[in-house]
Amino acid sequence: MTKLNIGVIGAGSISALHLQSYEKNQRANLYAVCDLNEQRAETKAQTYSIQKVYTDYHELLADPLVDAVSICTWNNSHAEIAIAAMEAGKHVLVEKPLCKTVEEALKVQEAVKRSGKLLQVGFVRRYATNTKIVKQFMDAGDIGEIYYAKASCLRRLGNPGGWFADNERSGGGPLIDLGVHVIDLCWYLMGKPKVKSVSGNTYSKLGNRSNINHLSFYQASDYDPNHNSVEDLANAIIRFDNGASIMVDVSFTLHAKEDEISVKLYGDKGGVEIEPELFLVSEKHNTILNITPQVDNLKFDFVQGFQNEIDHFVLSCFGEKPTLSPVEDGVEIMKILNAVYESAEKGIEITFEQEVEV
Repeated sequence: MTKLNIGVIGAGSISALHLQSYEKNQRANLYAVCDLNEQRAETKAQTYSIQKVYTDYHELLADPLVDAVSICTWNNSHAEIAIAAMEAGKHVLVEKPLCKTVEEALKVQEAVKRSGKLLQVGFVRRYATNTKIVKQFMDAGDIGEIYYAKASCLRRLGNPGGWFADNERSGGGPLIDLGVHVIDLCWYLMGKPKVKSVSGNTYSKLGNRSNINHLSFYQASDYDPNHNSVEDLANAIIRFDNGASIMVDVSFTLHAKEDEISVKLYGDKGGVEIEPELFLVSEKHNTILNITPQVDNLKFDFVQGFQNEIDHFVLSCFGEKPTLSPVEDGVEIMKILNAVYESAEKGIEITFEQEVEV
């Protein structure tokens, strides 16, 4: 096999980043696209010179020429499609989050084990250039033991509506859509410690704020200002068995002065700010040093991040690199996300039984 034949399932907005990244990868061939909306699939096929168009993903998976698939559909279909794809002998890149529930995540994990196929979870920030630089410093011990992380992804006006605002299809609001990115980024850079407890809150105070004038924001293709069943805001403190913790807050809509994204990690030898711009703090000769790395772009670049992610996935399908975001990590992040929602619903801290070493 000289090129990997790719099928993209789901032709909505996020699929464009997958499609353009595969198109630029010399070892991938965009072979098939599938969407319930045939016209949308046809449009993508014409744009990217894709040979096959499907409206039923089962038919795409039955095509023996498809080697691997990207799943870019609603969250509630991720597990079902991923399991079917692996059972059909395909490698899988599934958009974040892995699915909606821990139960689904464990079923996907079992399917990976049974099939022996690769499944990569779309934690795109793990593949960013900024993340790679930070991890090199951390792996070399320059930051020391990471014991605290703080992350915010706050939109003052930015509920996309449509399926994003439909809890049945999405599984939640800003926590599962935005929080998944920053929580995973912190957890990954902290060395992926086992979660010990989660205490969270969710708020549904402002709705989708479709009444606001003069400010534009991204709206889903099925945007409906009359429907919203997800939270506006979520916050949580996540504790791990090594004593480390993450504090996080995320929103679709909030009475804030401006949008904000911030990801900071602190160790006993230094600190890192990875969002909104890469920045490091250290100390030497009894002096605190603020360090600005000399790189082309200090900010996270979504387009380049997806290109790096897709390039890595293709290499992993060929067996040349292990994925940076395996199914096991997808399961752990689902445990955290679901625990935040459960904690908020019940008004209690959710604890996890710790594995006993034999």
